[in-house]
Amino acid sequence: MFTVRNTIFVFLSCLLFLQLKSQKVGLVLSGGGASGMCHVGVLKALEENGIPIDYITGTSIGGLIGAYYASGYSPQEIEGLVKNYFFQSVLRGELPARYKYMIKKRDEYASWLTFKYNFRDNYLKNLPTNVINSIPIDYYLMETFTGVSNRMHNDFDSLFVPFRCVAADVENKKSVVFKNGDLPSAIRASMSYPFYLRPISIDGKLLFDGGLYNNFPTDVMLTDFNPDYIIGCNVAEKTVKPDDDNLYLQLRSLLVSQNNYTAVCENGVVIEPWSDVNVFNFDNIQRLIDSGYAATIRRIPEIKKQMRVQIEAKDLQAKRLRFKDYQKLDGFIFHKVEVIGFNDKQTGFINKSLFYQKKPFTLYQLQKRYFRLASEDKIKNIFPVSYLDTSTHTYTLKLIGKKEKPFYLEPGAIVSNRPISEGFLGMQYNHLGKIGFSAYSNAYLGKLHTSSYSHIRFDLPGRIPLFIQPSFSISRWDFYSSSALFYDFEKPAYLVQEDKFGELKLGIPIGNISQFNISGGFTEWKNQYFQSGVFTKRDTADVTYFDYWYVQANYKINTLNRKMYATSGTFLNVRARYLQGQESYYPGNTSPDTILFKNKNQSPWLQLKLTFESYIKTFRGFRIGVFAEGVYSSQDFFVNYKSTILSAQAFNPTPESQTFFIDAYRTHKYLAGGIKAITSPTKSFDIRLEAYIFQPYQSIKENSNGRAVYSSPFINHYFSGLAALVYNSAIGPISIGVNYYDQNENSFSPFFHIGYIIFNKKSSD
Repeated sequence: MFTVRNTIFVFLSCLLFLQLKSQKVGLVLSGGGASGMCHVGVLKALEENGIPIDYITGTSIGGLIGAYYASGYSPQEIEGLVKNYFFQSVLRGELPARYKYMIKKRDEYASWLTFKYNFRDNYLKNLPTNVINSIPIDYYLMETFTGVSNRMHNDFDSLFVPFRCVAADVENKKSVVFKNGDLPSAIRASMSYPFYLRPISIDGKLLFDGGLYNNFPTDVMLTDFNPDYIIGCNVAEKTVKPDDDNLYLQLRSLLVSQNNYTAVCENGVVIEPWSDVNVFNFDNIQRLIDSGYAATIRRIPEIKKQMRVQIEAKDLQAKRLRFKDYQKLDGFIFHKVEVIGFNDKQTGFINKSLFYQKKPFTLYQLQKRYFRLASEDKIKNIFPVSYLDTSTHTYTLKLIGKKEKPFYLEPGAIVSNRPISEGFLGMQYNHLGKIGFSAYSNAYLGKLHTSSYSHIRFDLPGRIPLFIQPSFSISRWDFYSSSALFYDFEKPAYLVQEDKFGELKLGIPIGNISQFNISGGFTEWKNQYFQSGVFTKRDTADVTYFDYWYVQANYKINTLNRKMYATSGTFLNVRARYLQGQESYYPGNTSPDTILFKNKNQSPWLQLKLTFESYIKTFRGFRIGVFAEGVYSSQDFFVNYKSTILSAQAFNPTPESQTFFIDAYRTHKYLAGGIKAITSPTKSFDIRLEAYIFQPYQSIKENSNGRAVYSSPFINHYFSGLAALVYNSAIGPISIGVNYYDQNENSFSPFFHIGYIIFNKKSSD
């Protein structure tokens, strides 16, 4: 029988056991941008040493890392996620190439900047409010956390670890603490760093980064959870006194309140790893994780002294597996799309882009459709929220967004030491309704190249979106006035080419990174030239007209990271063209030909062209690029050598090679290849060496009568190359270097350029 003494002993033992078991540990993770990768190392060190984590509060990046852990991810899994290229891309507002949709990609021109404008708004409302595109990270958070959020009925206390995150309500100048609701939205609000990431609205409040008012939410930990022991990790950006030349520090001082980075708990520790990196620099993730791990390991003896109980790794893993099994995404299917912020016609466009024939779709199926819709330049932003309709037990996708400003203005220029400088201006009007509509026009004005191009484009949504695009272009190339270098004393041969064409194009996507289009059009070439280099201002040039129609099919892949001087990605263009036309010839007063003829039918010909370019990353800071091109054309000769060479396909592998007219690099059939070595000491600075070989099947030569003839097969081959230093500025490349052409009077051509050497396409392109 139990005595009174035994009863008291058992009671005290049970009480002591309950006290030991009831000790609760809270983890507080600060904001700090990229420095928050240290938090991953902290989690690794704590788990490895059996330190329990019963509650988590976090701000900004601390909220994101904390949400991963609270959702059942292990520290090792979190490390894999944050080191993934996709994660790093979305935090920079970018998408890896495989998620981009070429069918929506705008054509590339010489513009430096794009100003988006709505004439109904004042100039302040037309100023950009964020640096990066928020669409990638918005979708990423929804895809990652919506499953666990809905399965836990949006209750943050029901997560694997009870969780809180903090945002800032700047209108009311106070913090907002999230303890329930849509988890992806809460994390996103907490991360909305001013001017970097667009803020979001929740319950009618426009919310910004929680670090503005509470960057180390220990007070939230105490108020909501009141743990026995607090472990904090502080990687906040150090406070720096603002000065009159640093706008960022001035704004930061105005916006950010002073924070208390102590544990504010009788039993607690604050870990402060090395984290001296730029807020938005995610290039040192592994070093930051290791820093957080090492700093925590140094404090483990101190922490263990305060722990009355530790958790076994196998027990934690079993608990995590049970939680993950419960919140799997099996059966996560959307049956409805709800669109907010767009009118009825625009909503119809969005629905047709996502909700094919109103058939339910999975989260996996949504990804492709969502990013294709997000790449639509008529949509400014869309924010996804998914929720479970408890009455029907089906999921609804809610999209909250805004259409893009309707007018684009795109100034640009080419500034060069050679006489190829020119100005550029592009304009576009966008309209979003049941279909997408855009009208674009541009103009180039320079000594070498003067051109105007216009198109209208109709985008039709659906399972297979397509576009229809009629266009018109007129351009003039004056190789006589522009080809001479500043030290040349002799002018080149007189060659002026005018090109007018209208085209109708129909395009469809093939996967996401490629498109197939068919087109047809009518063209008029006008070539003015002297057949010899001896002429005066009083002489009249020979003129050849060529009027033709064509149809063509084109397959194109483009994942290059830049529109000029690329360092990564792949470009592939395969084209088949059939054309037929009439040649007219008007001899000038110096021509050896005296017979004028009009509307001479040229035999129809077939043109095949393949261009390939790709870049391979070898080791840090160094890449190899490969280039290949092949052309086959059954084209016949024109009336004389000059008109023939003017109409032949040209090999132009480098940007500046487009601005030279070199006979040797023009023919009807050829193969060409090249290799590029690129080293990048910094992210924006490249050193490039490029070498190419051009192998015509038969070169086009001029006989004694001024007529075109073929050489023997494969008898000639030519080399060209480039060496350049390139700084990729915000407005485009700034480059200095030298070109080499082994069949030019001046084989070495030094250059200095600012801007993109990109022109409106010719009808022969």
